[in-house]
Amino acid sequence: MYARVQDVTLLLARIGVAVVFIAHGLQKWDNGLDATSAMFAKTGLPLPTVAALFAMTVELLGSVAFIAGFLLPLVGVGYAVVGIGALLSVHVDNGLTGQGGYELVLVLALAGLALGFNGGRISLDHLLFWRKREQKLAEPVLV
Repeated sequence: MYARVQDVTLLLARIGVAVVFIAHGLQKWDNGLDATSAMFAKTGLPLPTVAALFAMTVELLGSVAFIAGFLLPLVGVGYAVVGIGALLSVHVDNGLTGQGGYELVLVLALAGLALGFNGGRISLDHLLFWRKREQKLAEPVLV
């Protein structure tokens, strides 16, 4: 019973984190790649077009995969990279809290990373990859 509650809680957490990243990705999508790249260039990010394309991909496609539980570690690392990039390029000068502070960006990056490596059994990753390994481990070893 506890394991099921834990898995549902992890799914809800993945959905919550992904929804916030989707919202940010949609803002970038609405602005367009050129405007997002220009904004990234103003913040001093190297390769702003590549960075904008990466951020948009992680925040939109990665978030859909995150909700489904597909390639969770990869998306979690992507979230961490996007979050730390935003923290260092935009939010660090504003301090931890307050207008434009980095508390939300930091929490989202770390929550995404943690859920990426501990996303629960209600996921495509578990269905496709981990369930088979668990079944093999549960089989008795004949000596």
